[in-house]
Amino acid sequence: MHHLHIIIQQILNIVINIKIIYIFLDIILFIMIPKNHPRYESLLLRKKIVEAFNNGILADSGMIAHGRGETFDYLIGEKTSEPAKLAIKTAAAMLLLAKNPVLSVNGNTAALANKEIVKLSKILDAKIEINLFYRTESRVRNIERLLLENGATKVLGTDFDNLMYINNINSPRATASLDGIYNADVVLVPLEDGDRAEILVNSGKKVITIDLNPLSRTSKMSTISIMDNIVRALPLLKEEILSLKFEDEDYLTSIVTNFNNNENLKNYLKTINIK
Repeated sequence: MHHLHIIIQQILNIVINIKIIYIFLDIILFIMIPKNHPRYESLLLRKKIVEAFNNGILADSGMIAHGRGETFDYLIGEKTSEPAKLAIKTAAAMLLLAKNPVLSVNGNTAALANKEIVKLSKILDAKIEINLFYRTESRVRNIERLLLENGATKVLGTDFDNLMYINNINSPRATASLDGIYNADVVLVPLEDGDRAEILVNSGKKVITIDLNPLSRTSKMSTISIMDNIVRALPLLKEEILSLKFEDEDYLTSIVTNFNNNENLKNYLKTINIK
């Protein structure tokens, strides 16, 4: 038994040493990349994704999802398009009109935009709720800790025993906190999957998503689809909210009423330029 304990300890030491070497090499390689490198920002986001996976925030499938989004970002020149700007302005108006807005956070959102989510929640007085499909106690706690460290005062969706099922759909895609998404009228769900978006819309909620793929079920199902990289979209959304914050309700309503998500998706597709 004593020998087995020694062997296990040696294996753990090897694993720890390998992880330290990996982190060290990762830092060195990143330092070697000049800031004027055409892929610098993209590589920085990749690094954040890998770190989030290593830190128990992101599921492995989240890395695949990020790569898929990155592909579409390349196709639009890694810039915010005019259709995306229109969607962002409309989303700002809708969030300002909301009675109970909630910002939904999954692993990818936590990895790339945790600080912006917290800033947005404070400007809107909106609740933050963790929602994960591959839900584990450790992932929830890791994301909660990350959000609290970056200024969040309260994070919903952390109590496994008190999660509700939207429309009685007994699926991880349909879970929600009673104080948050379950009773929300408007939900911002960045980088979400189509099943989740559909369930939220069918329950009568207005859904704002951030998704670089205009052909995804999420983009097609949502009330407003912001086709942009989340690291560009959220700061712009914050600026629009501050710009529109003191406008009257009629003006904000007109912005939302005049927006057509399907038409905007078609206009976004025209911005994809393959040469």
